[in-house]
Amino acid sequence: MMRVERVARLVVRCAGGTDGKGGGDGPLVILLHGFGAPGDDLVSLSEALDAPSGTRFLFPEGPLSLNPGFGGRAWWPIDMARFQADRAAGRIRDLSHVIPRGLAPAREQVLTLLAELPRRLHVDYTRTVIGGFSQGAMLSCDVVLRSAHPFAGLVELSGTLLAKPEWAPLLPTRKGLPVFQSHGSHDDVLPYLMAERLRDAMQQAGLAVEWHGFRGGHEIPPPVVVRLGSFLRTAAGGR
Repeated sequence: MMRVERVARLVVRCAGGTDGKGGGDGPLVILLHGFGAPGDDLVSLSEALDAPSGTRFLFPEGPLSLNPGFGGRAWWPIDMARFQADRAAGRIRDLSHVIPRGLAPAREQVLTLLAELPRRLHVDYTRTVIGGFSQGAMLSCDVVLRSAHPFAGLVELSGTLLAKPEWAPLLPTRKGLPVFQSHGSHDDVLPYLMAERLRDAMQQAGLAVEWHGFRGGHEIPPPVVVRLGSFLRTAAGGR
């Protein structure tokens, strides 16, 4: 029960709603996958989350193919040599001052997607939550800071502080925005410490962060799914 469309040159999987394929006019949840994941790896959340009745889910697919034939996708390339060197040396992976070259093009594609969506389906951005996992969390945060849409909430699942020189002056423009953030204390991909720094930066700018640290790795464990459902019921209009 899922519909696949191409919107703004991106493959988008549509689920939930009144028909299981994104139909109706209920709240909207847009989730972006992480680096190297197949484009459909978050789709199961549409059934696992206890979201408001009629909630529609959109899962855009990253434009970059990493493993032809295996389905791995990405929003922008990452510096694997630096990642491996940091891991080998036991260094904290601090991306706070990194502005990936592919970030701006990825952001523009998602902003174009958001602009085109109202021509395809009913969209009320005051009842729309956007977010993602890992690289998708970083991109969704960047998009929210560059967009004028009055989003109902932001979801940061195992994300990190990125592009701080650009994000820091923009964060206060989203004062009051509800944010759901989760991170594993044993995450060996994106350090817990840097997620805490993202949380602190958002809180200091006045965003309403609901923080969920958990004992685990780079993942979305069942307790986080439960709490995220509760967040969506409140942020996207409740029931």
